Amino acid sequence: MARSENHSGIDRRGFLAVTTLAGAAKAAAQKIQGNALLPTATLGGLKRDGTDTPIAGATWHIAEKPGDGFSYQFAPGTLAKAQYLAADMILDGNHMIVFQLAFQEGEKGRTFTFRFSGLNQCSFRLRMPLSLVDQNRWGIDREGAFLKPRAGGARVDLAKVDRMRLTVTRKSPKPARWAMTDLVASEGEVARIDKPILPKGPLIDELGQSTLHEWPAKSRGVEEVNTRIRRQLQQAPAQKWPGAFTQWGGWKAKRLGPGSGFFRVLHDGQRWWLVDPQGYAFWSAGLDCVRVDTTAAFDGLETALKWMPDPSGEFRDIYDINPDVRRRAKSVNYLAANFIRAVGREGWREKWARVALAELRRLRFNTVGNWSEWEFARKEQFPYVRPMSFRPTRVVNIYRDFPDVFHPGFEQDAADYASVLQDTASDPAFVGYFLMNEPTWGFSSEVPAAGMLYITETCETRNELARFLKKKYPDDAALSKAWNMEVTFERVATGKWTALLTKEAIKDLEAFSVVMVERYFRVLSSACKAVDKNHLNLGMRWAGLPPQWAVEGMKFFDVFSINCYREKVPAETTRQIHAMLNRPTLIGEWHFGALDVGLPSSGIGHLKNQADRAKAYRVYLEDAAANPHCVGAHWFTLYDQSALGRFDGENYNIGFLDICNRAYEEMGRAATASHERVYDVAAGRVPPFSDAPEHLQTLY
Repeated sequence: MARSENHSGIDRRGFLAVTTLAGAAKAAAQKIQGNALLPTATLGGLKRDGTDTPIAGATWHIAEKPGDGFSYQFAPGTLAKAQYLAADMILDGNHMIVFQLAFQEGEKGRTFTFRFSGLNQCSFRLRMPLSLVDQNRWGIDREGAFLKPRAGGARVDLAKVDRMRLTVTRKSPKPARWAMTDLVASEGEVARIDKPILPKGPLIDELGQSTLHEWPAKSRGVEEVNTRIRRQLQQAPAQKWPGAFTQWGGWKAKRLGPGSGFFRVLHDGQRWWLVDPQGYAFWSAGLDCVRVDTTAAFDGLETALKWMPDPSGEFRDIYDINPDVRRRAKSVNYLAANFIRAVGREGWREKWARVALAELRRLRFNTVGNWSEWEFARKEQFPYVRPMSFRPTRVVNIYRDFPDVFHPGFEQDAADYASVLQDTASDPAFVGYFLMNEPTWGFSSEVPAAGMLYITETCETRNELARFLKKKYPDDAALSKAWNMEVTFERVATGKWTALLTKEAIKDLEAFSVVMVERYFRVLSSACKAVDKNHLNLGMRWAGLPPQWAVEGMKFFDVFSINCYREKVPAETTRQIHAMLNRPTLIGEWHFGALDVGLPSSGIGHLKNQADRAKAYRVYLEDAAANPHCVGAHWFTLYDQSALGRFDGENYNIGFLDICNRAYEEMGRAATASHERVYDVAAGRVPPFSDAPEHLQTLY
């Protein structure tokens, strides 16, 4: 096909070129109506910059350190009738700034928090629905350049809230500069903005790279990327695992018995192992999101894209403009576009998969981790895991995403959920399945039983809670005495709960939360084993370190999985899980990033450059392998995220490859070195790598 090319080598036939004039045009967005809340004091070393701003009525502010910001005081009840708290903002610079709003009931009362960030050099509207203070939602959807809006802290009563703080909580080493209008408490709906101001023009170039950053390895044009991808495709068949690996990536030097034909777990008297289908020791060095995973959410941000091809033309595969449940915004994928340009539209995804799996072999990864296009791994018989997600149709959620597990329809919903495992039940390359990922009830400061009381007026699980308490206390008077508050079994079972819970009540609610979690995972696990008896139940990927009450309900897993974004895996936690459940631990997610390769944020772990990122990888991976209770660690993710941000706004340097399919060589050398010695480390033959780099303040 003939190409008519501009200076960047982009085919313009049938394409829509979207451009924006940079400059000082003022925002045309509808003014926010409501009660303006004026700060009563500044916090830390916050400074005001009196220069002109792109947003009408806004003021520039500069924070040198986290904690800088504003404090507000007002009469109790000022926010009680408001639906939204809102302001218009724009962030200067090119690195992430994270803000937190904190709402407090008096000087020593409960505090609710709301955290958010934004794209740099792109105006956005902070729109916080004040209904979030009921704690039934962990967060709300991203809106344009308004990123990762998340709730935290404690439940508060807006009739009692009389003070508020807006602070910078995370920032790069450089001062944080932003402009904003007054915060407004609005009793009505606050409109979104759909035409943001872009003082420096589009944020994403034709290849999907940031226009706000320069770095030595930035790809300079289409032909450079085409040549790279075509070379990777040509070299893919030559990428093999080392001879010390079995056909499944296990360890030929240690056989743990006859093969069962499937992956299993075994404690050999010294440590836990996974065992490959042939019976050899297997330690899972995995890579999450082995998929075309660089989506940029552009809903309301069309003018931030330098290049948008025709959605009905040759590049139609790069768009997702029919959002599903998980991704609520329109998205575009420039990694897909880069592959289509390099290898043609027909069969491009299969060619991408060939390159991606070859890259895993080159780096000595032996597992395709969660959130991946695992069907390609199955076809190649490359060990893989599968994600699952429980979305019931017969029962309702009673607190955040925790379902009514004592409802009669719960077991049938569980059976429907498990039925998806039928098509991989006999596949030897399939390691196992994760029941779910980071349920939002796990992020709450409340145990599920407490949250249920406040949120759901009647349900079968509340009835079961009342029965649970009746077994412990003979009557209402005994319950009231034990809880140190006036309460009845009937009130526990039904009705709107508004009273503050005492520490004594919370103790009983924590105990019942164990019962809730136990039933939840017993029923789901049993349903999965009924469909697939051959493969491992890898648990539910708890976010961070789980509380003891949650662990006790998880004895039905074959492996306990946690997503652990620390400098190392906490050995004491894995030891406790082994002691409590007699189960090994698998790390479902971890990563480190830096700010030196054109992304606004490093990721959750923050290093100063790619060389230190590589060292941090080796320290974490080999320390995990040396841990006798740990059977694997899966890095999140194969690719960097888009600089424009994915569905929720994450835009991290966390890949082994960038959006132009360029490999990070430092990371590659580190991974190869660690993976080639991981079995010797796990067996105690050699010490783990210990040259730890300096870890910087996190930006997440």
